[in-house]
Amino acid sequence: MDINFSKYYINVSCETKMEFNMGKSIVIANQKGGVGKTTTAINLASFLAAFEKKVLLIDIDPQGNATSGLGVEKDQIDRTIYDFMIDPDERINNLLECKIKNLYIIPSNVHLAGAQVELINMENREYRLKKIVDDLRAEFDFIIIDTPPSLGILTLNGLVAADTVLIPLQCEYYAMEGLTQLLNTIKRVKKVLNPGLELEGILLTMYDSRTNLSSQIVSEVTDYFKEKVFKTIIPRNVKLSESPSFGKPIDQYQPDSTGALSYKEFSKEIMKNATA
Repeated sequence: MDINFSKYYINVSCETKMEFNMGKSIVIANQKGGVGKTTTAINLASFLAAFEKKVLLIDIDPQGNATSGLGVEKDQIDRTIYDFMIDPDERINNLLECKIKNLYIIPSNVHLAGAQVELINMENREYRLKKIVDDLRAEFDFIIIDTPPSLGILTLNGLVAADTVLIPLQCEYYAMEGLTQLLNTIKRVKKVLNPGLELEGILLTMYDSRTNLSSQIVSEVTDYFKEKVFKTIIPRNVKLSESPSFGKPIDQYQPDSTGALSYKEFSKEIMKNATA
């Protein structure tokens, strides 16, 4: 299979050598669903916390999968990210602490779906999440933002609020579909709304060592995007798929699985980027 990556490539800077005196905010984005975006958000946050980093996970996906994936009952939450984005005067006095040491979450549920309509006519609609992140930045080492599978107003808020963008890319034939649009969006946000936004990197996910296709995708993407691709590759792993149904990240559910070991190594790369 010959993959022509040149038609997908947009030259987006990947310089991550920034000094973060306060928490580094990373938005995980890809408008294509099923690429391991929420899985990455949950497990990256959990492993960073295990490495003694104070971490905040912000769920801005109305599906609330990152919320339930950390064992939080979506339907029994008093206040969610919806309340804080819609009402700029709403103060975050007590963050929801997860069962995992050093890990906190601002949860989401279906109420956030209404924000996609309500925000359209609001003043400073693209900066609602940025205000929240900036208010909390000094309290955390890392702020991880999980976005919905779209390039709508919620994802735009994530891009404006973040220092860097992490793109999960599955090892499948149609992996590059939509990447051009996403990179173009990042480029526009950087130019108009968030000049400091950089590309954290591309994380290859759902690698299947049994197929030649996965190996070729890895080879082609790495050859073309070079240093923009993380060294760690996340394999297809049954335990990774099971863990959200138990409300646990993989290091709490099956710490010796290949999925857990991979996300552990990936988290080390993220920490290295933050201090480079």
